Amino acid sequence: MPQVRIVAKNFMDMVAVLPAMKLDKLYESTFICEAVLRSLPPLAKKYALQMLFIESPVTAKLFEEWVLPDGFSKHRVAIERLLQLRVFLETNDRKKETSYTMNPKFQSNMRKYLVQGGTLPREPMSLGVTVRLPTLEDLEAYAHKQWECFLLQLINSAQAQRLTNFSSSMIRVFQRGLLSSRENEAPRLTENGFQFLLMDTNAQLWYIIREYITTSEDRGIDPTDLISFLLELSFHSLGEAYNMNSLTEVQCKAIKDLADLGVVKLQQGRKESWFIPTKLASNLSISLSDSSSRRQGFVVVETNFRMYAYSTSKLHSEILRLFSRIEYQLPNLIVGSITKESLYTAFENGITADQIISFLQQNAHPRIAERVPTVPENVTDQIRLWETDRNRVEMIPSHLYEDFPSKEVFEGAADFAREVGGLLWEDSNKMRLIVRGELHQQMRDFLRRSK
Repeated sequence: MPQVRIVAKNFMDMVAVLPAMKLDKLYESTFICEAVLRSLPPLAKKYALQMLFIESPVTAKLFEEWVLPDGFSKHRVAIERLLQLRVFLETNDRKKETSYTMNPKFQSNMRKYLVQGGTLPREPMSLGVTVRLPTLEDLEAYAHKQWECFLLQLINSAQAQRLTNFSSSMIRVFQRGLLSSRENEAPRLTENGFQFLLMDTNAQLWYIIREYITTSEDRGIDPTDLISFLLELSFHSLGEAYNMNSLTEVQCKAIKDLADLGVVKLQQGRKESWFIPTKLASNLSISLSDSSSRRQGFVVVETNFRMYAYSTSKLHSEILRLFSRIEYQLPNLIVGSITKESLYTAFENGITADQIISFLQQNAHPRIAERVPTVPENVTDQIRLWETDRNRVEMIPSHLYEDFPSKEVFEGAADFAREVGGLLWEDSNKMRLIVRGELHQQMRDFLRRSK
């Protein structure tokens, strides 16, 4: 995948920046402690397990004695991560010697987990109460369909509203940074929005979950409670039914929002309702670097700018429509062309040439994926040239100054504009200046003093 700026690596990056009190509150849950332990780098995990039954502080020097000479960089990374997550607490004695102790709450819960064994966050409902549960294949198809509906709404909200109705909290989440709306205009995909479409599903899910947590306080929800529940959700068994009555009010609202994304499936019986975690739920606490994998490609681009996409997905069709002209579509084939007009439309919507080229390269059909280059050079060069051609003229807000009373005043004004870095153009014969617009007030003040 191309490097994406707008997504954190994993849940623990968000957990690590929580205030100390909220982080300690999270460690009251055994499942959070287990999730944090799983997320640690191998060396940090080893240190945590070694410290689990040690009550007294261990000096930093003693830790360093455990490290081979070529392993100090990994040692520093491990200690830094343990301190960030408050698994280790740093202390300094009178001699200013640094020591580490384990967070008491984390230590206590992990001891219980290792000695007594783990338990589920909540027990699944008995099969006698629930109606026929979906198979794992049906559940995966449901999650895929819901996620595709969500992405379609991001690309074309008018079309996707006929497919599904999203909660207002979820709509606000994906409008934040992914869609822009101007007065009297329909929302449009931003540059970050197209970047979002380039990510794999797990990275997309984490971005949405991160924004969902970030905006939780606006909805009157404590982010710590939400993080705790979402991490616990990743420990539920895939395909099992769990009673909605076992959830708090905050958790119920979160489950309904997550159902929009396909993270869980909701079902209703005669008397009770329940939720069923999908594969997306089990990915919530997994590092993106561990879980991301190359997607199956489907696009072939020819030297004549013709494009063939072997896909049955409506989502793929709509993504390609953002920067190409779709000519016709068969049940399993989309045929189009990359034209100057279609690219100009994409550029106007904030999509860049590099993003389009990255998308075509990352989604190249397997038969050409090993070819170098996967996208013909004349096509990539022309896409960049059309972007450069469009950006040749730069619009700069500015002010024209003329009718100076004397040559001395004109030259003084020109020198002043030059000194402050705002002079764009001057004509000494006709005594005219063009200066950047943001410096207009400073120019007025200077000219007033020069009279």
